[in-house]
Amino acid sequence: MSLSLLIDIVGWGGAALILGAYALLTAGKVDAKSVVYQGMNVIGALGFIANGWWHGAMPSAVLNVIWAAIGMVALWKIRQASVLG
Repeated sequence: MSLSLLIDIVGWGGAALILGAYALLTAGKVDAKSVVYQGMNVIGALGFIANGWWHGAMPSAVLNVIWAAIGMVALWKIRQASVLG
């Protein structure tokens, strides 16, 4: 398998995770403050970062760095709430 194909698979996987997370949220199956929702968004954004960087799509890559950072902060807050609560 070529590296280019692997990067495309990672990008499509990221897209599936972010869309899946949004679908689950909209359907009421997960909460926005859940580890599942935020984890899917972070991992999906990492896939988009790799794909965007590889293809030179810097606006997409930068957007997803921010998206992942927001998700990581949310995951940190969820963890803190569970440890302290």
